[in-house]
Amino acid sequence: MTLNRKTLSGSALAVLAVLFVSLTLISNALFRGVRLDLTENSLYTLSDGSRNILAKLDEPIHLRLYFSDKATAESNRPDVRGLRLYFDRVREMLEEMRSRAGGKIELEVIDPLPYSEAEDRAAAAGLQGIPLGPSGEKVFLGLEGSNSTDGRATIPFFEPGKEAFLEYDLVKLVHDLATPKKPVVGLVSSLPLAGGFDPQRGDMGAPWTVYEQLSQSFDVRSLDADSLKAVAPEIEVLVVVHPKRLGEDAQYALDQFVLRGGRLMVFVDPHAENDGVGDPRDPMAAMVTPKASDLPVLFKAWGVEYKPDEAVLDRARAVTVNTAPGAPPSRHPAILRLGKSDLNAADVITANLDTIHLASVGHFRPTTDGGSRLTPLLQTSDQAMVVPADRIRFLGDPSSLLQDYKPGGERLIVAGRLEGKFKTAFPQRGDPGHLAEAKGTGEILLIADTDLLSDRLWVRSSNFFGRKLLTTFAGNGDLFINAVDNLAGSSDLISIRGRGTSARPFTKVEELKAAADDRFRSKERELQQELGETERKLAELQRGKTGDDTFVLSPAQRKELDDFLRRKLEIRKELREVRRQLDADIDALGARLKFIDIALVPLLLTLGTLGFIAWNARREKA
Repeated sequence: MTLNRKTLSGSALAVLAVLFVSLTLISNALFRGVRLDLTENSLYTLSDGSRNILAKLDEPIHLRLYFSDKATAESNRPDVRGLRLYFDRVREMLEEMRSRAGGKIELEVIDPLPYSEAEDRAAAAGLQGIPLGPSGEKVFLGLEGSNSTDGRATIPFFEPGKEAFLEYDLVKLVHDLATPKKPVVGLVSSLPLAGGFDPQRGDMGAPWTVYEQLSQSFDVRSLDADSLKAVAPEIEVLVVVHPKRLGEDAQYALDQFVLRGGRLMVFVDPHAENDGVGDPRDPMAAMVTPKASDLPVLFKAWGVEYKPDEAVLDRARAVTVNTAPGAPPSRHPAILRLGKSDLNAADVITANLDTIHLASVGHFRPTTDGGSRLTPLLQTSDQAMVVPADRIRFLGDPSSLLQDYKPGGERLIVAGRLEGKFKTAFPQRGDPGHLAEAKGTGEILLIADTDLLSDRLWVRSSNFFGRKLLTTFAGNGDLFINAVDNLAGSSDLISIRGRGTSARPFTKVEELKAAADDRFRSKERELQQELGETERKLAELQRGKTGDDTFVLSPAQRKELDDFLRRKLEIRKELREVRRQLDADIDALGARLKFIDIALVPLLLTLGTLGFIAWNARREKA
């Protein structure tokens, strides 16, 4: 029996279909969970630190992701569409975390419809609803997590602008739920952060706001610098504020704490304005007595240079202050307001901060001694200048600091993250358990200002029916808590840095817009200059009015005015032409991109396929 070609073709197609289905089932079974991330910044690949934290989970974590899906589904607003895209990004990251957690993470995605129980639960959990439209309908995009002991943590709202730290925020929430016990933070301070008797005022001072906030999140243990010989093993983070004349035993305790893997944050200052030294009955005592702090032996061993007799001025970041009643405000180049451009946008401690206020600050420089790396967190502008600290100690008029001002031309590091495999600063000590070198990489945060912790530079408090209300005007408190929070995390958590974002801006379009905008601004300035010149000439003509308030213009003046009005119309026409050309350039670029995406690539693939078929046919004939 002979089978015709049609029967063979049908049988071959059936066999191919069976093979395709079989291969699909086999590949799904063999490669389950295998992912290939081809994005430029590996956006969908968890960092090693995140994978380590997830692999170590020993109790179940329940995550509930709330997103108003139906409420935003039909919206055409660009911000709402962006929010929907960001929801996909958050969900995919959570799903990747779940796949890496070995079954310890349960993820639930909830749409909190208006007036539903889900919306009530979202609000009760502390999630933040954003009003959508005039109806006031709220849109949620937040996360609630819980552990087996009913511990809870939330991210009230996912802001697309903070996508670079999405992985850190999500993994930190899981880490906090997995380790519910408050981290122990040690505090060594010669300043009255915890309150106490104030000799300058003669009464009991209230705790500083940063200390109150620290106590809410951590188990804070104050240590006496005079008797400090070793740091207790349960202390994970040690905060040292204004170490003045610290004894060798105390410095050795800090040295060994760092080498054993402890995380240290040090605040030093060339002139701590809150250092209440001297006799309160003698007003000159506070001015004459030095208010500088330093850790020279440790800084040298760690590979960083700091000079307590040098202070930093920065006229570009100077704050305007009132020096005396009735006197005009003046710029104070020793009191600084650092903005976004001065903060490290790639570090989780400073990335989301806008403004930091400092006073009488010092600066750090890396050296080659310790083999460490100093990454700036806070920097001055390149207009900064280094002066002797005595100029601030004996300062009368702040404007005098601007006399003979000479910018240094470089940005100075006011705060930084020091990383390295540190060695002891006391090799001669032979104490029991002495460590000569750290086993792994250590982290130290260095800040050359203590005044930033004081309330006066960042927060105002008021009494409202017996409750203390705080109004912040700078991010100093967030900087401090972020830093301690970051150091208190595991080494895996600290290793998670800011990631790239999924936003892919059209850089060529932005370049075209910027170029056209420059041309537009140039024309606009030209028009403004001519307008100003005309107003001046009209003012001259105003003085030539007759008694009945009418203008008497000579033919030359009339011609000049007509020429300007005509030129004004021409410039406006040119402005419209610049805008039109900008739109045309962008449209042309868009058309080229559409042609490449829609026509050129498929055309090339088609031609390649046809060429391969033709080449194969010729080969078979041959």
